[in-house]
This record gives sequence, C-alpha cells and structure tokens, in this order.
Amino acid sequence: MEPFADAAVQFQQEKERDIAAMTRDKNTKRIGRLFLDHVTDYKYGYYFTWMGRPIIQHPQDMVALQEVIMEVQPDLILETGIAHGGSLIFSASMLELLDSFAPRPEIQRQVVGIDIEIRPHNRAAIEAHSMFRRITMLEGSSTDEAVAEQVRAIAARHERILVLLDSCHTEAHVLNEMELYGPLVSPGSYLVVYDTLVEFEDKSHSGRPWAKGNNPYTAVQAFLPRHREFVLDEGIEQKYVLTSCPGGWLKRREMK
Repeated sequence: MEPFADAAVQFQQEKERDIAAMTRDKNTKRIGRLFLDHVTDYKYGYYFTWMGRPIIQHPQDMVALQEVIMEVQPDLILETGIAHGGSLIFSASMLELLDSFAPRPEIQRQVVGIDIEIRPHNRAAIEAHSMFRRITMLEGSSTDEAVAEQVRAIAARHERILVLLDSCHTEAHVLNEMELYGPLVSPGSYLVVYDTLVEFEDKSHSGRPWAKGNNPYTAVQAFLPRHREFVLDEGIEQKYVLTSCPGGWLKRREMK
C-alpha cells in the first residue's frame, strides 16, 4: 500500500474506533440531548445564516448534510419548507460546488422548494440571490396532489434525488410527505426528516399542532415498517451527536 493511502486508512480506522467508543459512552447521548433541550429554549436553531439568509438549522446538521450531498452527488434536491430560504441557498451552493467537484455537464443540477406560504419579502430576497438560478419555488401544501404532480414532473428529468422534509411537523403531515416523496429518492440517496427531536424534548410546543407522540419521529416509526427499501443511517447521529434529526436520516437501499 502506498504511504499516503496507508495513512488515510489508519486515520479512518482510528476515527471509527473513537466514534464507536463515544457512542458506547452513555453520557454522550445524555449530554447531547441535555444541551439541545437547554438551548432550544433560546431558539438556538434560529441564530445561523448561510450566504446571508437565515437557515434555521443546527450547524451540525448543515455539516452532516454537506457530507451526504458529497456522497450522493444529487442532480435534484427537494425541500419541503422554505421560510427565509437559507436552506434552499445552502443546497444550491452545494450543487454549485458539485459542478466543480464532480461535473455532469449533461445535467442541470437543481433545488426545488415547497411552502404553503412564501412571504413576499422572503421570495424577493431569494430571487435576488446569486444562487437563485438553481432554485424553483412552488407555493402550496407539500401534501397537495397538484403540487406533488409538479414535483414528479421535475423529478422525471433527474437521476439522483435527495429529499429533505422540514415543513409542518405533525405525524400525519410528515407521513403523507414521506409517502408522496419517498418514492422519488434514488437508491443510495437519503430521505432526511427534520425535527424528529420533538419526540425527545422535555417541553411542550405551545401553540403548535405537534408534540411528543405526534411529530416527525412518530411519522418515521410508522413509515419504516412499511418501506423496507429505507434504512436508518445510525452512523450520522452517532458521529454528530447534536442533531435535530435523531432517527431521521433514512437511506434508500441499493435494491438488487
């Protein structure tokens, strides 16, 4: 083995041993959950921006998603939930990097975002952004069949598709989204379900229709037994510890 290759293998092996040891330590998950439970009281997830737009994601999840994107190398990223648009900008910028890192000139890499209401000031800011050339926004409910049909028409032009669900967090809504958009996920890619953390938080979500027992996590638990083509990628949560998506990183199997 070449010296550089040997060093890379050793580095990877050492990293995997350390992650395994950290995962076995019961304090890791406990302290991580305590931290997230504490900072959520201060709207921690609202602090961060990407290329000038509020992203409303935890930094650890942003880095994890970057790794997923580099692994999958998608042509299309579908997102439900737009808000201020930071997540769309993040995804578009990752596709911009992919065009340099792994060019596929025959494919126009694209981001599609869906939201039941795109507020005018957010729409204007997104459309003025340099990354907007890769973004298509659809206004309407992500579970509306007419909206889903538009998405399927776009998806038909792409081979590698990554789906991110982050709109209404009730079990019924998320499960409906998973049934509609899960089939679009290409083998080897991911269906990422955000805010499964709601199930594990020691607080009420006053004024929200979701809560412990009725949230994205319970939707995933209902979805997985019926969809054996998806498997939970536990390695992401084990490595990052601090994630708003515990049990929500679902990878589609390469079926034979």
